[in-house]
Amino acid sequence: GLEGRLNAYVFKPDMDTAQQEAAAKPYYERLDYELGIIEKMGFPGYFLIVADFIQWAKDQDIPVGPGRGSGAGSVVAWALLITNLDPLEFDLLFERFLNPERVSMPDFDIDFCQDRREEVIRYVQDKYGHDQVAQIITFGKLQARMVLRDVGRVIGLSYGQVDGLCKLVPNNPAKPVTLAQAIDMVPKLASAVKDDENKKLVELALILEGLYRHASTHAAGVVIGDRPLDKLIPLYRDPRSDMPVTQFDMKWVEQAGLVKFDFLGLKTLTVLSNAVQFIAERGIDIDLDHIPVDDDRTYELLSKGESAGIFQLESDGMRSVLTGLKPNRLEDIIALVALYRPGPMDNIPAFINRKHGREEIASLHPMLDSILEETYGIAVYQEQVMQIAQTLAGYSLGEADLLRRAMGKKKVAEMDAQRVRFIEGAANNDVGEAEANGIFDTLSKFAGYGFNKSHAAAYAVVAYQTAYLKANYPVEFMAASMNLDLNNSDKLASFVTEAKRMGIPILPPDINISQPRFSVETVDADMTEGARKEVQGRGIRYGLAAMKNVGEQAMAAIVTERTANGPFETIYDLGERVDPQALNKRMLENMVRGGALDGLNENRAQTLEAIPIILRASNEAKARKESQIVSLFDDADLRAAMPPLPEVKAWSPLETLKEEEAAFGYYLTAHPLDLNADDLAAQGVQTAAQLLTDVPPDEGRRGVLAGLIVETYERRSKRGKVFLNVRFTDQSGPFEVSFFDETIAKVQELALRKVPIVMNVSADILPGGDRVNLTARTVAALGESAGPTQRFKECRIDCPADPEVLGSLKTRLAQFKQGGGQITLHLRTGDDDEVTITLPHRVELNPAARSALADIPGVRYAALA
Repeated sequence: GLEGRLNAYVFKPDMDTAQQEAAAKPYYERLDYELGIIEKMGFPGYFLIVADFIQWAKDQDIPVGPGRGSGAGSVVAWALLITNLDPLEFDLLFERFLNPERVSMPDFDIDFCQDRREEVIRYVQDKYGHDQVAQIITFGKLQARMVLRDVGRVIGLSYGQVDGLCKLVPNNPAKPVTLAQAIDMVPKLASAVKDDENKKLVELALILEGLYRHASTHAAGVVIGDRPLDKLIPLYRDPRSDMPVTQFDMKWVEQAGLVKFDFLGLKTLTVLSNAVQFIAERGIDIDLDHIPVDDDRTYELLSKGESAGIFQLESDGMRSVLTGLKPNRLEDIIALVALYRPGPMDNIPAFINRKHGREEIASLHPMLDSILEETYGIAVYQEQVMQIAQTLAGYSLGEADLLRRAMGKKKVAEMDAQRVRFIEGAANNDVGEAEANGIFDTLSKFAGYGFNKSHAAAYAVVAYQTAYLKANYPVEFMAASMNLDLNNSDKLASFVTEAKRMGIPILPPDINISQPRFSVETVDADMTEGARKEVQGRGIRYGLAAMKNVGEQAMAAIVTERTANGPFETIYDLGERVDPQALNKRMLENMVRGGALDGLNENRAQTLEAIPIILRASNEAKARKESQIVSLFDDADLRAAMPPLPEVKAWSPLETLKEEEAAFGYYLTAHPLDLNADDLAAQGVQTAAQLLTDVPPDEGRRGVLAGLIVETYERRSKRGKVFLNVRFTDQSGPFEVSFFDETIAKVQELALRKVPIVMNVSADILPGGDRVNLTARTVAALGESAGPTQRFKECRIDCPADPEVLGSLKTRLAQFKQGGGQITLHLRTGDDDEVTITLPHRVELNPAARSALADIPGVRYAALA
């Protein structure tokens, strides 16, 4: 196994035998060392079992992740094809995975393609015995919404009453709020629970909240025994599964002597696999394990912050970091995965500045410079703590791992003992006590939030692979991404917006062309004119099953019939040829609203009214088939006997868009705001996506947004202040804005009027860095004033003579309406020199326009006159 790895990843074509032997030597030395520890600790069987089911998965073309967690630091795992990351190349430590000085179970967390993970588990059952393999039990607790529903049902409250209360409880699966927190946060809920019936409900719910409610199964954990498991532990039968389940949870099952294996489903692997299949349809074979890691297009995409859909890198805050960092090597992505979390995020500005030479790299100690060189003198990884202890204080790596654990747990007695050991070891390297104490304190502070480099490196590889496909095969990548979120309208809306931004045509659903899922299709060249060459000539056809309330199985039946017997000619033909079980009224309504039947009849309003006729045709065709009666009339006669289509006026453009929104969950072909283009331009409106791109982390940004209100809900801040969160939609998809003080009453009044609104907002990155918060400063109905509307004659812009800044300026100006305002550029060319240029074309200038120009990174000021 190792020899194959060396040939594929380490040996270069121009190496002679001596050079190959020299390159291989550290790998074989590390292999011998690891094997000795694995055998001594009694874990060879564990490694072989994991290697077996991973190899089986790969033989079945089931995508497997490159690794995750500390297991990626093992050369043995790399040689056995368990992981796909060279530990020596990335300086990963085996002791972070298996510490010979601290006996603990090994733990490989294995990522599989989400759609095919179950196949691997079935293989393990078949190989080791269905009575020797079991899932691990978990216990679901009564959380805020569930406890309200359960108590409400028991005490006899109506479903509507309880459901109304439950919907007021904020729903955040990643960080659930307690019922008490929800009452503090949501004034409307606090008011509602004062009602006598609700008061009793809440009093009981507060007592029961947090208790175990039901048994379930661990999402990934599986145990394998060397004999039938009922001889080792008590088992539980999950009525929804044919697989036994342990009665001991994850914490106790290992103490009972069983080894846990984690079979995780990673949806990004499914996206990568589907994208590679789309690319193969063009006759291009992609091996993601051997793509170049120095691809210019990939790093250019990341440096521009165009990371929507990119694994680990797609949050709003991360995009801002990417544009500042401008990564140009895989190590930069590894560091970002590790740094972008509360705590270490504070080091990101210094990391960026040091990378670009704007800040001097400080040395912790000359002996440690080589360890911290990769991260510009900043300790980022847990492995660096271990290497520092080894280099400076003479620790073995096993001892260093114990030091890292002690620092992370902050146990005083253990820390004091380690400090003595560290100072004594440092003295042997002529490091004084005061300096050693300072370094120990620095490491101790960092170790509390330091990240596992093995995990960061493995996930950075997956992030790079997704970025590589998006940069080089954008149509296929976006189609694969959309297929994974087929039933998530919010995600689909964001993907459609991103695809359109990239110049990828989104072709509407068509009963005679579409597949059940999204597909890649050849389009006319003029549809992609101006798009980058990786897009030209191809678009994404909307999948039939991606419409709301339209099942994938039913759409597959329709496509099967179309493939076998040709396109559908009329709506009657559709009804006669498709089994009634694959068609129902609700399904047909959404297909009509989404335009999927436009090829059979362009008047959607008319087709909607004719749905009973379509269903009648379907039922009568089925009855004839089942009765096997030979009809005296041919099909043409039967169609002639069908009632004519009702006379119905076609929908207006606005009605058509509203019906589309009902079918897709968002506006696909256009947005109602597009009908107000002149008003939008007059008030300097941007889309939410434009405003939220590359928000400066420290200073935020201001701009003007317009939107249609989707829903509103009250919240209470930690200081007790009531505010309103409003969910909007614009041409770029959904977004959310917070309203305070006098803007609350105004936006509530506009919500009742159901009119498009325009608002001046500020955009700021929240603490934690993963989300941008929008706050309204002024608000008005579109066409009215949301602030000063005075027009100006000139805008003087001070900025550097930098192609990137000027490119951003050009893009922003292209969005402005033609008018009488003149743009004068004062370009700084270095050494205090300045060049003044007056742009030939004039635009409409107002304060919103000035704000949009001043927000461009690099612009010092934009003054109106």
